[in-house]
Amino acid sequence: MRITILQRDIEWAVPEVNRRRTDEAIDRNPDSDLYILPEMFSTGFCTHPEGIAESANSQTLQWMKSKAAQTNAAIAGSVAVKEDEKYYNRFYFVKPDGSVVAYDKKHLFTYGGEHLHFTAGDERVVVEFRGVRFLLEVCYDLRFPVWSRNRGDYDMILYVASWPVPRIDAWSALLVARAIENQCYVAGVNRVGVDPSCEYCGGSVIINPYGKSIASCARGEECEATADVDMESLQAFREKFPVLNDADI
Repeated sequence: MRITILQRDIEWAVPEVNRRRTDEAIDRNPDSDLYILPEMFSTGFCTHPEGIAESANSQTLQWMKSKAAQTNAAIAGSVAVKEDEKYYNRFYFVKPDGSVVAYDKKHLFTYGGEHLHFTAGDERVVVEFRGVRFLLEVCYDLRFPVWSRNRGDYDMILYVASWPVPRIDAWSALLVARAIENQCYVAGVNRVGVDPSCEYCGGSVIINPYGKSIASCARGEECEATADVDMESLQAFREKFPVLNDADI
């Protein structure tokens, strides 16, 4: 499977601009099976979502469906969503046939006040697409290894994020740790640029089960990177060195 990560500079609270620029970035990188976008890619990371969050059937979700069908690929990324008078940081995985799998962020970022306005999810979500099983995770989830522990139910973790500059070394280290300890591929997609609260430098990367980077984006600038996920080599590694069989319960 071919996967492209898109490290974006997000225009604050202007979904139509961010959709258009993301659309152009995808068109520059044809023939992938999956395109991964950052956390809240249509608006920027908002802890006060009033007037910014989109509806559960938003134009952004409709764009994701349309683009997935056009490219015959899956589109993945999180959106600030308002549904039934509640707000969610919702990670959408949209398939080319128009079907949608969604994960609501479990670990809300209390340090930044996200928990004061958003409702946490409580369901672990794994989605299968073209022979690869993906665990969906959002930003702060990265700091909680028990939540992402491999139970033999996934092959790759997708982390979409708005992870700021002061803690970027933790981002890089924890992505590698999650790949090694769970014997899986990991894609971490972070934004660049600034919003009203923070500065971001990216550090987006795809990591193999050995903890090695196989594709990465330059820090501090918009860019895209692509890598192939090799399921045969992953399975062979797990069979040769069956670490997960000895995992703590």
